[in-house]
Amino acid sequence: MQQAVSLLHNNKVMRGMEHIPSLDQKKAPAVILLHGFTGSKLEPHRFFLKISRALEDLVIASFRFDFLGSGESDGNFEDMTVLNELAEAETILQYVRSHPNIDEEKVIVLGFSMGGLVASLLAGDHPDKIEKLILLAPAGNMAEKAEVMEKNSAYIKEEDAFDIGGNLIGKDFIAELKSIDVWERAKFFKRDVLIIHGSRDEAVSIEESKTYQEKCYQGKAALHIVTGADHTFSSYQWEKEVIENICNFIK
Repeated sequence: MQQAVSLLHNNKVMRGMEHIPSLDQKKAPAVILLHGFTGSKLEPHRFFLKISRALEDLVIASFRFDFLGSGESDGNFEDMTVLNELAEAETILQYVRSHPNIDEEKVIVLGFSMGGLVASLLAGDHPDKIEKLILLAPAGNMAEKAEVMEKNSAYIKEEDAFDIGGNLIGKDFIAELKSIDVWERAKFFKRDVLIIHGSRDEAVSIEESKTYQEKCYQGKAALHIVTGADHTFSSYQWEKEVIENICNFIK
């Protein structure tokens, strides 16, 4: 069953969807999906929805939320920071683990792009609350990208923010990123990790996935490269390959 759900975080509403499969008096495993920078609970070509439906076929629940300031959730995008999203992800994790239909020992976190960065920090901070971790084109080196965005974007004086394709990002977003030691925080997660990256990703270098594998997870992480794929896996075959690998890893 797919239905809308809302969560309260700092007196603001995060809006999402939950997919709960038909159950025979037992609790289901669950996957939390965390979207990327300027993304939403659907993501391009309804990618997240398709993942959720594939998981439901395997009797696995999933939860997709818009971070505050994104999609249909409350808040303004210019107030978004990585650590704010991490706190929101912690609220989601708590909700999912306490859900009456979910096995709290079998909660998996999946993050795409900047959502992958958030997912890696969440798993590093709460290694005993997450069974497995999936990172899709994770933007671990987001601080470097933020500096480039700052240099190449128009500054809106009255908003004290930078215009990124119609979205405003505040100075706190950029300053905070420089203070986060991503690899040091992420490495505390010691369970199985699946990393998937397109070989022709122009938005996030494949080297960032390799760095996660080498500096954080070593032998616990499998890196799957989708040949020819771009950042959002925007073809039927690339998308199919990603979803099949996710399902096989979870099963």
